[in-house]
Amino acid sequence: MKKRKLRMGMIGGGPDAFIGAVHRKAAALDGEIDLVCGAFSSNPTKSAEAGKALYLNSDRVYESYSTMIREEKKLPEGERMDFVAIVTPNHVHFDPAREALENGFHVIIDKPLTLSLGEAKKLKSIVEKSGLVLAVTHAYVGYPMVKEAKHLIKSGKLGKIRKVFVEYPQGWLATPVEKSGQKQAGWRTDPKRSGAGGAIGDIGTHAAHLAEYVSGLNIIEVCAELNAVIKGRLLDDDSAMLLRFENEVTGTLIATQVAAGEENNLKIRVYGEKGGLEWRQEEPNTLVVRSLDGPTQIYRTGLPYLCDQAKLNTRVPSGHPEGYLEAFANIYLAFSRAVRDYKPGKKLNMSKYDFPDVDEGVRGMAFVEGVVKSSKSKQKWVKI
Repeated sequence: MKKRKLRMGMIGGGPDAFIGAVHRKAAALDGEIDLVCGAFSSNPTKSAEAGKALYLNSDRVYESYSTMIREEKKLPEGERMDFVAIVTPNHVHFDPAREALENGFHVIIDKPLTLSLGEAKKLKSIVEKSGLVLAVTHAYVGYPMVKEAKHLIKSGKLGKIRKVFVEYPQGWLATPVEKSGQKQAGWRTDPKRSGAGGAIGDIGTHAAHLAEYVSGLNIIEVCAELNAVIKGRLLDDDSAMLLRFENEVTGTLIATQVAAGEENNLKIRVYGEKGGLEWRQEEPNTLVVRSLDGPTQIYRTGLPYLCDQAKLNTRVPSGHPEGYLEAFANIYLAFSRAVRDYKPGKKLNMSKYDFPDVDEGVRGMAFVEGVVKSSKSKQKWVKI
């Protein structure tokens, strides 16, 4: 591809949306991507309103995603979008992703990948058939110190891994806010729009993905309990489970959205024969590394002793905080490298780009399905 900015189209992310603005800011951060078109809402008036607020040409603001994909494909190669960002509720993930891929457009999509595991598997087949690039925005693995944690474990710093603890407490659903018309709560607590998992699909998938990414081990079995703490809520808002990873490693995962007073306190701890490490999303520039027979060390973002991947994903000098938007932007930047390297008919080695791809998206949906099955089962232990 000739060196130029990539052109992004967006599906969803209109008025009152949360994650669409995050995607737009992250995509713009490194100057590699321009938003050129969008179908920002299923309501044409709202889509037009969003496009106007974003200063887009009205001819490139569409009434539906199908119209956008069809009309963009008609444009000359030097004008049409290169990829679509899908930032809709879960039930509007599969079909726009399918249409985009089948019409030659790369896709970056919010997690979880789809509404169901069946849809996820179908989408994987479409990706493989097309050869195009698909990324899933599990943004927390974009943090530099998460890259460092993964590197330390892979290099043997902790020895053989024994235990993984990951937790994600939030408190924003500690009351039935969905009944007051809160848009984000409304669709996340609706099985028709969210899927089989509530909190476990929304934030539990992040926790599971982080645990697998950092440890380098897949979760192979779960023993889970899901709860709907708020009376009348149709999906889980609280969960706890035991995990079995590869190589006989065990762990626990907690994901709850009814922990009153908590904000976004994602945390992971991993322990091996020689020591352990700990990282917290609310203090993302610090990694705590513990030793069996030595002092505890504090690793910090931006310093020269960090691994190459941590440095590659750092933008500012040490002592200058980097946060959620930068981590999100790292996913976009890695995705953009793959899109630039894409050549029709040639398969990319996705592992070199270090972003969550369709395989990790399918694993996320398998995790949700396994957890829901385990929670309903008397036998409890369920294979992923």
